Amino acid sequence: MCGVIGDPIEHTLSPTIHNAAFNHLKLDFVFLAFRVKAADLENAVRGMRGLGIYGLNVTMPHKSTVISFLDEVDPTVQFLGSANTILNKDGKLSGFNTDGVGALKALRENGAELSEKKVLLLGAGGAAKALAFALAEEVGELVVLNRAAEKARELAEALGRMFNKKVVGGSLSPDAIAKNLRASDILINATSVGMKPNLSQSIVAPQWLKSDLVVMDIIYDPVETKLARDAKAAGAKVISGVEMLIYQGAASFEIWTGRAAPIEVMRRAALNKLSSAGASK
Repeated sequence: MCGVIGDPIEHTLSPTIHNAAFNHLKLDFVFLAFRVKAADLENAVRGMRGLGIYGLNVTMPHKSTVISFLDEVDPTVQFLGSANTILNKDGKLSGFNTDGVGALKALRENGAELSEKKVLLLGAGGAAKALAFALAEEVGELVVLNRAAEKARELAEALGRMFNKKVVGGSLSPDAIAKNLRASDILINATSVGMKPNLSQSIVAPQWLKSDLVVMDIIYDPVETKLARDAKAAGAKVISGVEMLIYQGAASFEIWTGRAAPIEVMRRAALNKLSSAGASK
């Protein structure tokens, strides 16, 4: 048994994606969603050991708190202070974070070059921090803009020291976005602006977008955000948030099973579920 824990949990696509993958590869696995309140998290992790639950995904609000109940974590989790995947190996619980590797894979598999490129990342929350950590090692220059500018600056300073790269943090203001976009090769929105039900919102004005830009919005509901529509209209290369969802899920799948994840099966399952749930495309 594998599963996902969080609160709320009703709208998670993880069971859809993982069960489709397990079924396709004829693996004797099943994936369930568990709503776990913050006060019950420690008991839930004990239950994972006691019941022999093999793997868990962890979503909000437990990604940070769960770490104190694990036996070991990888270096990514140590830096981020956030785990989204747990492997139970004979009662020993190991924590991983697949958000960053999922984003890199989504970019690469959709034709985005990273080496020597300038990336503008909007947001410095949990997912954005994981993306920044993964990107800083790979790209030429990284700019992180966040509403709380100090948080972006602290993250940029830590990453710049760690990878000896140019990493800049600043305020998520219209001027800063417009100025940095002029010289950027890749734009990633890791804020919640544009998420359902706020379908008409974007923090990037259409006139700032250009045809030689790669744009990824990590929001997957709607499948196509206003930013994605505007970017497509400007002739930019657009990568859907569904791609990051799939590839971070695939990384978890491979940690648990040791098998290559069937990406196309997972993608089709996610898009079908979003479509049947009335997600905008």
